[in-house]
Amino acid sequence: MRILTTCIYCGCGCGLYLESESGKIVGSYPSRNHPVSKGALCVKGWNAYEFINSPDRLTVPLVKSSDNFKESGWNEALNLVSEKLLQIKEEYGPDSLAFLSSAKTTNEENFLMMKLARAVFKTNNIDHCARLCHASTVVGLAATFGSGAMTNSINEFEKADLFLVTGSDTTEQHPLIGSRIINAVVDRGAELIVVDPRRIELTKYANIFMQQDNGTDVAWINGMMNVIIKERLYDQKYVEERTENFAELKEMVKDYPPEKVEKITKIPKNLLIQAARLYAQTKKAMILYSMGITQHTTGTDNVKSLANLAMLTGHVGLPSTGVNPLRGQNNVQGACDLGALPNVFSGYQKVGDKAVRDKFERAWKVESLPADPGLTVTEIFKKAKEGKIKGLYIMGENPALSDPDLTQVRKALEKLEFLVIQDIFMSETAEYADVVLPAASFAEKDGTFTNTERRVQRIRKAIEPKGKSKPDWQILSEIGKRCGYSGIEYQDPSQIMDEIASLTPIYGGISYERLEPFGLQWPCPAKEHPGTPYLHKDKFAKGKGSFIPCPYVAPDELPDEEYNFALSTGRVYWHWHTGTMSRRTSLLDREVPGAYVEMHPADAEQLKIKEGEKVEVSSRRGEIELAVKLTKKVKEGSLFIPFHVREAAANVLTNPAIDPIAKIPEYKICAAKVEKI
Repeated sequence: MRILTTCIYCGCGCGLYLESESGKIVGSYPSRNHPVSKGALCVKGWNAYEFINSPDRLTVPLVKSSDNFKESGWNEALNLVSEKLLQIKEEYGPDSLAFLSSAKTTNEENFLMMKLARAVFKTNNIDHCARLCHASTVVGLAATFGSGAMTNSINEFEKADLFLVTGSDTTEQHPLIGSRIINAVVDRGAELIVVDPRRIELTKYANIFMQQDNGTDVAWINGMMNVIIKERLYDQKYVEERTENFAELKEMVKDYPPEKVEKITKIPKNLLIQAARLYAQTKKAMILYSMGITQHTTGTDNVKSLANLAMLTGHVGLPSTGVNPLRGQNNVQGACDLGALPNVFSGYQKVGDKAVRDKFERAWKVESLPADPGLTVTEIFKKAKEGKIKGLYIMGENPALSDPDLTQVRKALEKLEFLVIQDIFMSETAEYADVVLPAASFAEKDGTFTNTERRVQRIRKAIEPKGKSKPDWQILSEIGKRCGYSGIEYQDPSQIMDEIASLTPIYGGISYERLEPFGLQWPCPAKEHPGTPYLHKDKFAKGKGSFIPCPYVAPDELPDEEYNFALSTGRVYWHWHTGTMSRRTSLLDREVPGAYVEMHPADAEQLKIKEGEKVEVSSRRGEIELAVKLTKKVKEGSLFIPFHVREAAANVLTNPAIDPIAKIPEYKICAAKVEKI
């Protein structure tokens, strides 16, 4: 039997069929008619089923006793979780608790996690991994445009005349989108500008490749705007009618002539001028970016600067243009949309707005929802280490491998009085837990994901949950009931979506019936609304778009005499994040079975290091051992490490310094050194 569903890996949201035999998933196959994937899948999509059958799936609740886990019944485990969380709330106050939701779980489950945190435990201490990847997108685009999401649709790539890709190794991170770009360039002659510190695959197809020094993005964007304004290439009518604060932007970018930008970024001034002219003079130009832009202490400024560039040239609010952040995980957009954030309810409705709180209090039949924004992921672990967060509930996240400066994260986990992990595998984080709750995989439940282009689409149950595991929404509901709250009981996830629609204007017209077969793009405010392929058509979500000038600020930590390399981290095509799923898939693990560090051959020659040799890479926070891969993809003086491999976890090294606005860590650059072993 084949069941149509949505891929569990990246934010593309490809449609695939899961094939089952005798209650077991035996294959995954592309949907020919799906609007995103159109009959294609990447290697992860073709193998999106093997991990479901892994023999080390969690199948029964586990409770820690004397540093060892013992199997438990559901009643015992759920009673323990609810009793301990309520006890901590009563003894230390609601804000001694924190909740981490998940970009891997459904919209319905993220909504319930934030409902549990707010309605039952009365805390806004809820966040998820978007804080670590696209928090600066949400903040930056909301400030400039009024909406922190991808402005256009993937299908619009087919009519775009130019792509400006920066901070996104698109063919590795979002393969089906990467192939759209390549096809547009090769088949239609579309132009391509790539700006990246590494020579990624897309540079082979680029008309212009600008290899900037890592962390200098605001400077080159300001430099392009300097050229565009100086040569009067900007869209004067658009700027006058649809934007505000242009005079301040114009004054600020005067300080970034191409000659100065070249000194900061190492981008040749003539190349910058050429790129600025090409982008400004092309009618349908799309900006695409990902975590190479966002994961900086200046991530919000990077995003605002790209928004400035797009507005300056009139490239927002039209088909095949816009500013298009490529969301990382399958449901990171949805987890944000559904309020798994410390400062907003679903639909980005602010917790500080009394009218919003009143609405949710009436709907949820509760009183005194908390009004002050809660803690972010990074702040939660800091407060846990200080002993101020006592209890932590984590659903589908693995911060002991994914968060920066892992040594400190693990110390924080050890300090907790009570830790609950809800997951499909025994992760590195689960080893610290007091209770581990076995969750159903995406193939074993119903629900929805929202992809990078705001497309809300179904996942459909193909087989029964493995062992005694349960869907996350059922577990959350059971805990809420055991805590004495009856407003969290549901028979089916479709009922949760109906509640979401009633409280969330951008999802107001969405129901399971309307999502057949391939979903709808929000905003979809009413039952008769067809969904929205692109945003800001006649005016911005906030009225007029706001230019927000951003001066260049250097990264928090740059190479010096002792730590003389600039280290960055990222993904590879064959794996996904902490490897929980992809490293349990034989084909994927065979292709990239271990950790490595990319190094320029000239640097290796100076250090007398050969291809494949083991080295120690260290930063001010720790050290790891791994093999060397010599490549000219990286600049001299730079290193790149994929962050998927627990045996040599790159995040032991990364810098926990955060963007002061979005609170996102600076994963993309820190100072490191390399020594032969």
